[in-house]
Amino acid sequence: SGGKQPPHLFQFHRDGFLALEQFFTAEECDSMRNQIQRIVAEMEVPPHCRTEFSTKEEEQLQVQGSSDYFLTSGDKIRFFFEKGVLDERGNFRIPKEKSVSKIGHALHAYDPVFKQITHSSKVQELGRKLGLERPVVVQSMYIFKTPRLSLVAVTPHQDATFLHTEPLGRILGFWIALEDATQENGCLWFIPGSHTSGINRRMVRAASGSSTCVEFVGSEPAYDDSQFIPLPISKGGLILIHGEVVHKSELNSSESSRHVFTFHVMEAKDTSWSKENWLQPTPELPFPSLYT
Repeated sequence: SGGKQPPHLFQFHRDGFLALEQFFTAEECDSMRNQIQRIVAEMEVPPHCRTEFSTKEEEQLQVQGSSDYFLTSGDKIRFFFEKGVLDERGNFRIPKEKSVSKIGHALHAYDPVFKQITHSSKVQELGRKLGLERPVVVQSMYIFKTPRLSLVAVTPHQDATFLHTEPLGRILGFWIALEDATQENGCLWFIPGSHTSGINRRMVRAASGSSTCVEFVGSEPAYDDSQFIPLPISKGGLILIHGEVVHKSELNSSESSRHVFTFHVMEAKDTSWSKENWLQPTPELPFPSLYT
């Protein structure tokens, strides 16, 4: 597309990620945090929705996979909980605002504050600088990373494992730090340049009649820990994440939370969205255009 790319976009293409400090203001971050507090305060947890969120593969399959709640969350605002916060009867053992692991996956469509951030002129302008012609928003999540509860690290993965397109290379994550993200509270770590060799694993909808709703095809290789570099970022910073770059986060060993709002965009021009992805556009919510 048109003008020369700003120099830091070269870095994005080289590394597969890019940190843009102070992309959003403190006020914008606080408005998202305040809004999520309101959403959690009003949260009702239906008995059948007592799903606990896990990143270990088998548990992910067993718990999320068997759960329609997860599979049908693409066009809703739904709640996913840390392990062990609900007793057998589904009551909270701890204050409920500390119990939520993440909220997804359509905040960008149904909540006015998150919708405004997702489609803010700064984000649209960045999309244009990146040369995106028909970007659509496929999903969004608010991630809490509560201290002492997020005892689960997010294992190394590629976002395209979960959001598959033909061709690859059409998925882009926007990851917004609503508080400082540090090595202590679980910032992201990346393997620079790891976005250039395809994907190792896909999460697909399972054949009807199987015991889980999703299954994994392929397996994640054992990555060398020494290849990862940490990417701490201050409140208001934005990290751009290529759909195939390998990244992870460690557990939160600090006293402070690490709130994040993140959403994924697909370049829809000449791209097909896999029918096997867990997430599918619905008649109620076709993927909305990023550009307004």
